[in-house]
Amino acid sequence: MRYSRRYHRSSGGNEADRRERNDVVKILIVEPYLAGSHAAWAREYSAVSSHEVGILGLPGRHWKWRMHGGAVTLARRFIEEGHRPDLILATDMLDLATFLTLIRRNAPGVPAAMYFHENQLSYPWSTQDADPGLGRDAHYGFINYASALAADAVLFNSAYHRESFLGALPEFLEQFPDQNERESVEAIAAKSSVLPLGIDLAGLDVYRTKREEALPLILWNHRWEYDKDPDEFFRALFTLADNGLSFEAAVLGESFEKYPPIFDEARERLGRRIVQFGYAEDLADYARWLWRADILPVTSDHDFFGASAVQAMYCGCRPLLPRRLVFPWHIPPELHGECLYDDFDDLVDHLRAQLREPRTSAPAGLREHVARYDWGMMAEEYDRILAGIRVADTG
Repeated sequence: MRYSRRYHRSSGGNEADRRERNDVVKILIVEPYLAGSHAAWAREYSAVSSHEVGILGLPGRHWKWRMHGGAVTLARRFIEEGHRPDLILATDMLDLATFLTLIRRNAPGVPAAMYFHENQLSYPWSTQDADPGLGRDAHYGFINYASALAADAVLFNSAYHRESFLGALPEFLEQFPDQNERESVEAIAAKSSVLPLGIDLAGLDVYRTKREEALPLILWNHRWEYDKDPDEFFRALFTLADNGLSFEAAVLGESFEKYPPIFDEARERLGRRIVQFGYAEDLADYARWLWRADILPVTSDHDFFGASAVQAMYCGCRPLLPRRLVFPWHIPPELHGECLYDDFDDLVDHLRAQLREPRTSAPAGLREHVARYDWGMMAEEYDRILAGIRVADTG
């Protein structure tokens, strides 16, 4: 378990200190899938908050079992470790209703907020997953739904995500035979708000390097998974190569034991154009590629926030983002025409135009626009909103 230096388990002396410092809230982040962006978010907030923030988590693997069984294991640990928080901040991977039931005798009346990084109602299923065809996919969405009902406040990482989840709920509930509880959607909406993802963007500045006088560098810095639509990304690069345009490509991002075969095909077809292929093992290596890259074409079928795109834009990469999902939210309206595309052909046309121009930096104002997600801006907002949940529920 990881704690901020300010967070301690409950004891008599600590409780007295807390009463004297009644503006400080003891927050416990409960995260069954402590890996990747989930882990970064939890640990970074723990480090920058003016409150006392602890993390109760499990390793980030076996996501389906984490959604089913994680609540039981984490509730047991919550009790054994003697936690006495003022607020529980759970993520969407937790079955919050089960967790709260199991700890109720040890933490009566403690409010709970639910933070949605993703949700299983509008998250696209892999074509390789057998659950949808076997009718076993609805339960994960139901865990999200029941958790939102059980929470005192529901927080989404973007306005698009909030609208996506609430919009999907009525149809989701209608699939059940009776007692569909459609009015519960309004109850969830009433306690829902948007709290953007906090990211350590300023931490990337130390790795800033001068862009090399070389061929334009196209960047992929997302997970190697189906929902990011790598097929369309590489199809665009194949088209550019077939047209005789000069460029290089850096393929970063986390890969797993099984990943879409298009990555290996691209490595073979693009050959020496690919100057980096594979996960950057440390932040310094990753950040240097972001600062070096010129163009960021994003082809995702799904993104509730898009942290990797925000990081690249902060480092001066010129974005080409789909005019859908969360992406228009990250671009100032006056730059939509330059930075957003409508379909595959439009994406390729934008790429051709940028590759034929002299290498230039990202549009003015874009870095400042996404810098609002840095913890230097977001920590105070998190602290204020989360403290308000505590105040609202304890009077």
